[in-house]
Amino acid sequence: MNRWKKITLCVFAFSLMGGSLLFADSVNQKIRVWNNGKEIVDGGYLIDGKTYIPAREAGGVVNWDGSGKVTILKPNVHIVLFKDNTVFGNVNVGKLKIKILTQVDSLTEEVSAVKVAITDPSGNVKDIQSQELEGSQKDNFWFPTSEFTYDFKETGKYRVGFYMKSSKNADYVLVSEKVITALN
Repeated sequence: MNRWKKITLCVFAFSLMGGSLLFADSVNQKIRVWNNGKEIVDGGYLIDGKTYIPAREAGGVVNWDGSGKVTILKPNVHIVLFKDNTVFGNVNVGKLKIKILTQVDSLTEEVSAVKVAITDPSGNVKDIQSQELEGSQKDNFWFPTSEFTYDFKETGKYRVGFYMKSSKNADYVLVSEKVITALN
């Protein structure tokens, strides 16, 4: 008889645990989230009818001050590509001399540095140019690269990325992209 009491007690305990897990899951439902065609690795949560995602997945530079305040910097960034003095978006496979002009506005906080990099269709990243910023370049500024030669080795989409660093010891964060399609 003692054995049946233990089994009954275990069944009862496990049913309570399962019920509380189902209740918790209905309050905080894990959901899959896509941003520009890519799934966010950590996904998100649906809580009381509202969707929540990790702040770093919102795009832009995320700063946390340690006291509970999170700041997300997502300025307007416009990237223009030049070969000679002509604006372009598509290229033929091969080497090409180009310049990249980036205009930034609506930046509400100072950033430490900016850079431009190109990612090829295979995912290889080549840094093009970076610059440490002084406090005077806060709200609205231009960032032109020097003319350089880039080898578009294969057909596909190349991504020109504009990155910002919130502080000297922080990592660069992608804040804007422009796609160049390399054709045969």
